[in-house]
Amino acid sequence: MADAQLPPGWTLHQIRDVSGDREAVALDPNRAVKWVAGAGAPEVLQAEIILGFHSLCLVKPVDDDDWYMGSLYDDGSIDCWGAYDDLYEALRGL
Repeated sequence: MADAQLPPGWTLHQIRDVSGDREAVALDPNRAVKWVAGAGAPEVLQAEIILGFHSLCLVKPVDDDDWYMGSLYDDGSIDCWGAYDDLYEALRGL
């Protein structure tokens, strides 16, 4: 978890408060992440930041300001199926 990071300007305490999940964690971004909600084949996303909320997560890709919501699987992979342009709104949408 050495590579796990938080969004700039946010603390883990703030993320937990806004999301309502007292066990929210920052996860290592080195894992398989796909955008599966679009038409056609899933798109691979290169994650910069991943926040975990039990079986859900929020992913901020490299070179993208949006936050993607998805399912976190037991093998560590993520399938994203929702997107938000604001972290606060994404946290409230969990």
